[in-house]
Amino acid sequence: MRLLTDTWLLFKNYMMSTLRQPVWILISLFTPICYLLLFAPLLDKMIVPSGPNTNALTSFTPGVVVMLGMFGSLFVGFSIISDLRAGIVERLRVTPVSRLAPLLGRALRDACLLLVQCLLLVTLAFILGLKADFWGVVLSLVLVIPMGIALASLSYAVGLMLKSEDAFAPLLNFFTTPLLLLSGVLLPLSLAPDWLQGAAKISPFYYIVNATRALFLGDFSDNAVWIGFGLVIVLAVLCVYWAANIFRRATA
Repeated sequence: MRLLTDTWLLFKNYMMSTLRQPVWILISLFTPICYLLLFAPLLDKMIVPSGPNTNALTSFTPGVVVMLGMFGSLFVGFSIISDLRAGIVERLRVTPVSRLAPLLGRALRDACLLLVQCLLLVTLAFILGLKADFWGVVLSLVLVIPMGIALASLSYAVGLMLKSEDAFAPLLNFFTTPLLLLSGVLLPLSLAPDWLQGAAKISPFYYIVNATRALFLGDFSDNAVWIGFGLVIVLAVLCVYWAANIFRRATA
């Protein structure tokens, strides 16, 4: 009960801090919106619709949603480094707050922001002509949100370990670029050569993107959907568990 109370109090505090500058929520949508407006139209003649009620956006938008979840969550670790420098994490050591509450409060705040951003992005995609199954889109958000929690927890833990933006930024760039390209967020990897398809199967995000695309098509029985949800659950449990241990040591 104490953990839930502390998490809720810190969640409200982090959320209020974020809402004081709501413009950053919209600024973080700039890159995905650019992909929808400037890149997606190029795919109209490249991607063959998989059915009468689909178009290029049906294949492209799920990837952009996953990309938003990936990048929006992986970069939150910069904020914990700022808190370290300001002494906020240090002050938590002398408070009776649960040692897990700072992590869970932050991760839940990030999940709420990600949900709002995904809703805005999908709404724009529908305005631009997206054809997708409504409940499939809803389930896609259910899939992406725990992925965001997992990656945000991972990012906070790495930020606590490195304690420096100079080390954190290049490490992120080193991993995010291959993850982005191997996940197939921009184009379905069915268009790729065999060796690239084989390399992509190493990345869990490849399966998450495939699951999201299947859901947008309304193909709920596709094995990709079950694989995607299974991987997201495992990823969330592992990342939150590892990050929780890092937070315990940092605030002990």
